[in-house]
Amino acid sequence: MQNHFELFHLPQQFAIDQGALDAAYRDVQAQVHPDRFVNATDAEKRVAMQWATRANEAYQTLKNPQRRAQYLCELAGVDLQTESNTAMPMAFLMQQMEWREELAEARAAKDEELLDKLDAQLRAARKDQLKDIEAQLNGGDYHAAAQGVRALMFLEKFGEEVRFAFDALDA
Repeated sequence: MQNHFELFHLPQQFAIDQGALDAAYRDVQAQVHPDRFVNATDAEKRVAMQWATRANEAYQTLKNPQRRAQYLCELAGVDLQTESNTAMPMAFLMQQMEWREELAEARAAKDEELLDKLDAQLRAARKDQLKDIEAQLNGGDYHAAAQGVRALMFLEKFGEEVRFAFDALDA
């Protein structure tokens, strides 16, 4: 079975041409669209639906940097162990604690400026983390990339909490 990159005729790497991905996705979807199978047998319709579902899943995976990095690790045989391996470097954990304290302060004071500052720090940390993951994947260090993806998952989760705090200010 083809992997997601092969399905869309893209190089198997972290850096991805979003325009090429979008175009390849549209091409695959056009080939398996239900309208093309109106007069087909039930079996042919079922196969087309399976391909459409697979194309959707592949597209969603490749367009999301975190999911794409995780997928590349899995293709290399490295399990991210997201449920069992939550170990993180001490500096990363200390940063998380500091941000959580700041978030609690911002919520309590309804301080939009502090939330903006946190959001900017978080975006910068996410950008740096993605850069590190790309370098690790390009260098074939899938175990380090897996650790980076787990860290990115922490950053994404914290980002959601910051967004919820912004929403609470608007409510």
